Amino acid sequence: MTQCSQGGLQFQKLAGRDVIANFDGGKVTSDAGGVLLREVETRFGFLRQFARCFSDFRAPDRIEHTLEELLKQRIYALCLGYEDLNDHDRLRFDPLLAVLVDKKDPEGLTRHRIEDRGKALAGKSTLNRLELTPVRANADSRYKKIVARMNAMEAFLVDAFLQQHLQPPERIILDLDATDSPLHGHQLGRFFHGYYDEYCYLPLYIFCGDHPLCARLRPSDIDGAAGALKQVQRIVAHLRQQWPSVDIVLRGDSGFCREHLMRWCEDNGVHYLFGLAKNVRLLRILGGELHQAKVQFEQTQEPARVFKDFTYRTQKSWSRERRVVGKAEHLAKGTNPRFVVTSLPAEAWPARPLYEQEYCGRGDMENRIKEKQRMLFASRVSCQTMRANQVRLYFSTVAYVMMRALREFGLHDTDLAAAQCDTIRLKLLKIGAVIQLTVRKDWLSLSESYPFQETFRKAYDNLQRCPMRFASSG
Repeated sequence: MTQCSQGGLQFQKLAGRDVIANFDGGKVTSDAGGVLLREVETRFGFLRQFARCFSDFRAPDRIEHTLEELLKQRIYALCLGYEDLNDHDRLRFDPLLAVLVDKKDPEGLTRHRIEDRGKALAGKSTLNRLELTPVRANADSRYKKIVARMNAMEAFLVDAFLQQHLQPPERIILDLDATDSPLHGHQLGRFFHGYYDEYCYLPLYIFCGDHPLCARLRPSDIDGAAGALKQVQRIVAHLRQQWPSVDIVLRGDSGFCREHLMRWCEDNGVHYLFGLAKNVRLLRILGGELHQAKVQFEQTQEPARVFKDFTYRTQKSWSRERRVVGKAEHLAKGTNPRFVVTSLPAEAWPARPLYEQEYCGRGDMENRIKEKQRMLFASRVSCQTMRANQVRLYFSTVAYVMMRALREFGLHDTDLAAAQCDTIRLKLLKIGAVIQLTVRKDWLSLSESYPFQETFRKAYDNLQRCPMRFASSG
């Protein structure tokens, strides 16, 4: 029988030998790989820039945790898999996280209050002020004095995207999508959504490749495209300030096929490619191709696709005729017609590659949203107000920015170059190490049995060669 005594935890014997465990290994961390995230921050300064999106009204001479330190603690913890603020009442003892946060006293031995000594980092009651401070708080407020500025956070995401490109691309695609953030309480803005069959928020995401440019929380009693034009206008204007000649394509499913979005694109030199919901008229136009695909399937018993390129205009909602591509597909389960509407020219984009390459490429954005929501806790929206939950969504988004930068600039030419965040966390960040803190050095003795040492060393070398993209003195 396994026993627990003052001498340790006694497990089943092995070859006649006792197997005993105890928590007496000294200062040991399970998150030693987090030092790679600190290298990312050193080169890009994402968290320092993000700190500028807050107004801190606290008296500087009365605080022990700066705004930048609080944000680093919160976001590094998300990257390392700690989603809950309650986790920080234990994490505040971790000297490795204190090193990541740049605490000069990683052991917290010089804290002002005796009861805080040994706890270098902030607890949950301090960290929650980042998200719970009301918008009108100021220096006269009693407790919560760190005000998040949403407009600045929106601009930060675009700036972080621009910062990661030394040369402007010739062409970029902005992917739009809406998804659900389930709600299990009575948060403000809570509504039931019939499609998702749950109470939820309906956040709007805009990505360029795997770069997040917008993460906007919305109530779910609205059209999926509501507010999208405002965000697109803001992002396109911001991008064109830095890259005036870049070609921009807006891409989304049929939920974003709206007259005001297409008309704005046509008037402002932005191409679009949207899914188009099928109707009786469209199916009639595609009738010949549907029959042809059915005949091909019956002859080969293999899925058959036939495309048709034509112009189309709705009876009321569209202001003009537009190019539509129809996909007539026949599968074993029957017909599967699909339609897209676009401003892209047929000479450059014939019907088949337009649909199969250009439009279907948007499926990768859905994977990025799942990665962000499930692995970096973007669905953790349990605060009472929508504003506080929006701040939490930005924390998750910035954590994703950090992780994807590690993936692109640290893990290229490795077997983790295309890994998702949870795989990177498990294989690269969750490393056991003994920590020794001296006056001049902080030693990390990493586990000798760590199985991905070669990948870790390669990531370290890649980051050392990565040029500085941010002036640390700025």
